[in-house]
Amino acid sequence: MGQKINPLGFRLGTTQNHHSFWFAQPKNYPAGLQEDGRIRNCIKNYIQNYVQKNRTPTNKGLFVGFKGIICIKILKEIDLIRVIIYIGIPDFLIKEGQRKRERPPKKKPKKPKQEEKEEWYSPKGMQKLGINVQKELHFRNQRLYIAVEKVKEPYKQPKILAEYIALQIRNRVPFRKAMKKAIELTTTLGIQGIRVQLAGRLAGKEIARVESDDRGRLPLQTVSAKIDHCSYPARTIHGVLGIKIWIFIEEKKKSILSYHSIQRSKKKRQTL
Repeated sequence: MGQKINPLGFRLGTTQNHHSFWFAQPKNYPAGLQEDGRIRNCIKNYIQNYVQKNRTPTNKGLFVGFKGIICIKILKEIDLIRVIIYIGIPDFLIKEGQRKRERPPKKKPKKPKQEEKEEWYSPKGMQKLGINVQKELHFRNQRLYIAVEKVKEPYKQPKILAEYIALQIRNRVPFRKAMKKAIELTTTLGIQGIRVQLAGRLAGKEIARVESDDRGRLPLQTVSAKIDHCSYPARTIHGVLGIKIWIFIEEKKKSILSYHSIQRSKKKRQTL
């Protein structure tokens, strides 16, 4: 039987990097690892609650609840913890917000204007997020710094595509149509290959099954190939569906010479 391995862990040190950067003694390592998990969970829960409560023109309607978190990197120093949240705002969120703003307003009795609700990644939202994380994790001797970075090409990120598919399935869109649409979003980005896989009670069937769709090539056994991967759960009325996406971005050029070729070149130089 084939032995499966996570594509990201398989390529650590070549095309992938760790999402946590810090040093600790062996006896303190488990505590630091658990702290990273609590920081990530706290940030994700806060953002999810914030998006559901404060619905703005960019997250109303069909794509309500879209968070757009790609990854959370943590860098620890002696008295400082840096947290960098990478987010992607796809075009379909911006277009939907513009459509709702362009619609002619209906004639209703005038009401006092309310202040526009800001996004969670605005300066005020980030300040509230930092206070919330400090309260829940009880940081005393360490300062907390949280920053947000927007990714230029969000459709290259598998987590954005997986979240898009999950929201489409929740809104009763056929899963094959959602898979094909997600693949079409990556056609103009220079990606060499993509595979989308869904597993569970698809379309409400009683028997669970696995369906997949792919385009291009996907060399999973090549370590120098830069492949991004994510697994995302989609909670529906029929149960939990599993979404997995692999994206083959590019292949790293082999610039490192082998040991034997270096030795041969040294011998040639000595003879000359």
